[in-house]
Amino acid sequence: MNGKGGTGKSTLAALLVEYVCAKKGGSVLAIDADPNSNLPELLGVKDAPSIVGIVEDVQKHLDKLPSGITKDRFIEMKVQEAVSEEAKGFDLLTMGRPEGPGCYCYVNNLLRGIISKITKNYDLVIIDNAAGMEHISRRTMRRIDKLLLVSDYSVFGVRSAKKIYDLAREMGIDLGETYLVVNKLTGDIGALQLEVDASGLELGGAIPFDERLASLSVSGRSIFNLYDAALRSEVEAIFQKAMKSQVRETYGHRAGKGKI
Repeated sequence: MNGKGGTGKSTLAALLVEYVCAKKGGSVLAIDADPNSNLPELLGVKDAPSIVGIVEDVQKHLDKLPSGITKDRFIEMKVQEAVSEEAKGFDLLTMGRPEGPGCYCYVNNLLRGIISKITKNYDLVIIDNAAGMEHISRRTMRRIDKLLLVSDYSVFGVRSAKKIYDLAREMGIDLGETYLVVNKLTGDIGALQLEVDASGLELGGAIPFDERLASLSVSGRSIFNLYDAALRSEVEAIFQKAMKSQVRETYGHRAGKGKI
């Protein structure tokens, strides 16, 4: 998931996690790669450990590292131990936010290495990226099987999605299928059709603005508290189109491995 800020990426990522789990589409790892973390709360996970928190804790206790092990290897082990296993059918890994000033370069490099190793153990990896292009420009992910670019109901949102897509291609990221999702629709999608056509992005679908969905963020409730059948049907139609062979409708069928 990627797009500019405020488009609802985290909400859609949480809905996708729930959708895959409900379809029994295989083992699922959800990654919140946004320092301004929202995905854990939307998935009903409290106090999820983060890569940044682990790094900062290790930095404070370098004198207590086991002999014969490097700092990076020790951090990697601690992160693997901290992947939050959830009874709802998914595991969760969060990036987190540093307490003080500093660059994310070290953490981003760690995240890239950890993702490449941990994700091999899962059928599906769903990554909620930070708003904008930081993780794309840092090539945190070298391969993306399905890129869902989320826009709000605006020309600027669509143009931002196009910029992210162009940058991903320029950076040489191995891209699979890419879909534009217009979220928070408050009018006719036709008003944006010229801009969508100009972007060259395939429209995966549009989701009307829904007060009940917006209220989840305000109340701090998880996505599992949303029971609106009509809204779910619209969202799931987008997921079905985007994922295709990635998730099988048949109960218990394991999906092919992929990152979304």
